[in-house]
Amino acid sequence: MRGTMVLFLFMIVFLSAVTTSFAATVTYDHRALVIDGKRKVLISGAIHYPRSTPQMWPDLIQKSKDGGLDAIETYVFWNLHEPVRGQYDFEGRKDLVSFIKLVKEAGLHVVLRIGPYVCAEWNYGGFPLWLHFIPGIEFRTDNEPFKVEMQRFTAKIVDLMKQESLFASQGGPIIFSQIENEYGNGDIEPYYGNRAKPYVDWAAGMATSLNTGVPWNMCQQKDAPDPIINTCNGFYCDQFTPNSDKKPKMWTENWTGWFLSFGGAVPTRPVEDVAFAVARFFQLGGTFQNYYMYHGGTNFGRTSGGPFIATSYDYDAPIDEYGLIRQPKWGHLKDLHKAIKLCEEAMIATDPTITSLGPNLEAGVYRTGSGLCSAFLANVGTQSDATVNFNGNSYKLPAWSVSILPDCKNVVFNTAKINSMRTLSRFISQSSEDVESFSGWSWVNEPVGISSQNAFMKLGLAEQINTTGDKSDYLWYSASIEIKGNEPFLQDGSQTALHVQSLGHALYAFINKKLAGSVKGSSGNAKVALEVPISLVTGKNTIDLLSLTVGLQNYGAFFDLKGAGVTGPVQLKGLTNGSTIDLSSQQWTYQIGLKGEEIGLSNGGSSLWISQPALPKNQPLIWYKTNFDAAGGNEPLALDLSSLGKGEAWVNGQSIGRYWPTNNAPNGGCVSSCNYRGSFNANKCLKDCGKPSQLLYHVPRDWLKPSGNILVLFEEMGGDPTQISFATRQIGSLCSRVSESHPVPIDIWTSDQEAAKKAGPTMLLECPSANQVISSIKFASFGTPGGACGSFSHGKCSSKNAISIIQKACVGSRKCNIGVSIATFGDPCVGITKNLAVEASCT
Repeated sequence: MRGTMVLFLFMIVFLSAVTTSFAATVTYDHRALVIDGKRKVLISGAIHYPRSTPQMWPDLIQKSKDGGLDAIETYVFWNLHEPVRGQYDFEGRKDLVSFIKLVKEAGLHVVLRIGPYVCAEWNYGGFPLWLHFIPGIEFRTDNEPFKVEMQRFTAKIVDLMKQESLFASQGGPIIFSQIENEYGNGDIEPYYGNRAKPYVDWAAGMATSLNTGVPWNMCQQKDAPDPIINTCNGFYCDQFTPNSDKKPKMWTENWTGWFLSFGGAVPTRPVEDVAFAVARFFQLGGTFQNYYMYHGGTNFGRTSGGPFIATSYDYDAPIDEYGLIRQPKWGHLKDLHKAIKLCEEAMIATDPTITSLGPNLEAGVYRTGSGLCSAFLANVGTQSDATVNFNGNSYKLPAWSVSILPDCKNVVFNTAKINSMRTLSRFISQSSEDVESFSGWSWVNEPVGISSQNAFMKLGLAEQINTTGDKSDYLWYSASIEIKGNEPFLQDGSQTALHVQSLGHALYAFINKKLAGSVKGSSGNAKVALEVPISLVTGKNTIDLLSLTVGLQNYGAFFDLKGAGVTGPVQLKGLTNGSTIDLSSQQWTYQIGLKGEEIGLSNGGSSLWISQPALPKNQPLIWYKTNFDAAGGNEPLALDLSSLGKGEAWVNGQSIGRYWPTNNAPNGGCVSSCNYRGSFNANKCLKDCGKPSQLLYHVPRDWLKPSGNILVLFEEMGGDPTQISFATRQIGSLCSRVSESHPVPIDIWTSDQEAAKKAGPTMLLECPSANQVISSIKFASFGTPGGACGSFSHGKCSSKNAISIIQKACVGSRKCNIGVSIATFGDPCVGITKNLAVEASCT
């Protein structure tokens, strides 16, 4: 018995030792995060777990790892996990623990931004609406009711992570966490006055008291108290300095693009500029950088904020909304990450020495006493390329670029010179033979005005968010007026007008159950005013106003107090004689939400669906239902809803989000090609002006069955559902342009540095799928080709045999490498630096 007990105790000690051996110590010093006693240069990327599906997570994480990331960052979304106070939900897309465990399985770290305010273009900034109704509460300030709730949820998440041993101190992947979010911005903290700083200090103390065993950060918080690390967010953070010489220089949000709004053009950010910003950050002493976003995903359901944030949250990220690699952004940044990692040993050993090489020219050098030396050479000028002398050698630096020299001699990467290929992707509409064969269309008319037994009456006009609690986008305001015929606004044959003012975000007005007019706000101004001529009849007239929100405010001081809905005045006006009757203070009847929402039409159930040959089209307030079979293959799927107006769509009961294909971007402000040189802003590189902001809506494959799928649409404005279609995302062409002056591909440097020194520029083409081969060469030119991918053209100088050489090297293979030199193609123009441009197709 004694021997058994000794063995048992030994096993406990052994298992304890095994368990604790995997735990990591995470601290920091002035240079970097320190993991198990060693400084780390870390590259991270944001993937928000609820903006994709659990079935997509493994592939997204693997593509992130393949792209050279060390960590995945995510927010935690309070309103997603606690929709009702005390009732938690961590299922499906909300399964934070499973997401983090998948990241761990891939061998990556996790950065957990608990907030619990997150912004993120997420509905209400991530706060649950019930929080707003707690007596005496004031958000994000030194307010006891708010602090109690914030601490309770933060502790809930920390405890959940501890229970699953997910902090690095327990052997998990989480290396640091964030409390609060961008509170220190100039348009936030100052507006909270003398209660702001006590709140910041309280939040920091509360977080550290939770004993996670890993550091905490606050982003955009210059006054973050020790030991909280203050970090930077923005398009550029190279000039950022932490608030203590004991804290590392960290960048928690490098915006890879920008968010899309309904009614806005599509923002893009050139990868040359993203790479420039990253390289400059590491040149000037940075050691942690996170892309916001690395995969943006989709705002499913009613999760988008704003207001007016679109359903697509693509963000021009390296991995697109559908989970496909976006080239050349993904590939060029992958090469950048490899170049930075070649410098890591020198970077973590010392601080950089910054010296001027001339006007707008700068060298950042990491040199150690043991002989390690890595350098970053920058040309921050926006106009002219430059030649610089460094360590006795001459280097050409394109404008607005950084060259990386891991050994202080050889350039392995320049931010403006892209070796990675570009892909042109497109959506291909599927014929009924290939895909869905929508069948069995049916409909239910949504009643105009009050139809629910839960309606209530109130004197005066009610603010919408306080009334609905955000249970629905919709709120009906209904009133009646008795017309005798002798009213002042009807005298002298005057035409009557209905005038309505609203805080937004959109409004439909019905007179006697007929649509009289509508109006919508915008991301820049959510407020709306409607004035439309109307016809009244003698006797009773009903006025029904359908007010709706398009995502709740998610940013700004006191954003939680931003209202919505019809707050007045509501008036009847005589257009000729100017007389007015104000209806604002009379009795109104209210209905929260739609009748179709109340009876669950979005699931496709109910006996109310009408099936007749004559399907109503182009009428407002109508529900549609149809059946379809899933498309074959595994390409990402989207619904083309260009024939509809505005509403929401559900597939097998799951909402793919709000749709609004009739909301067009302004005609001006876009560019045909974007110059990456010079400081970037969200409006610099817009595209698709004058076009709908979003026509295509992501349908995750894992939401579908092989057959018998149900699509439900709620259409507000009117459209033709029979013209909708599915489309698949496919790669159209591969393109690349590489010059004789490009660095050798970084993969050669990482595998064989001696071979790399002897090699020259090389073009790589590779089909994205393992079962594809390069089937044709659409264009090839070695010389001075012009144009861009999809529209290349021959210049005055062009090798005659370029296309035959490329065809021989590439056609029939999945990938090919071609040396970019006169040894390969001959010299069509002596003394001129030549480029090789190629466009190919895969099948």
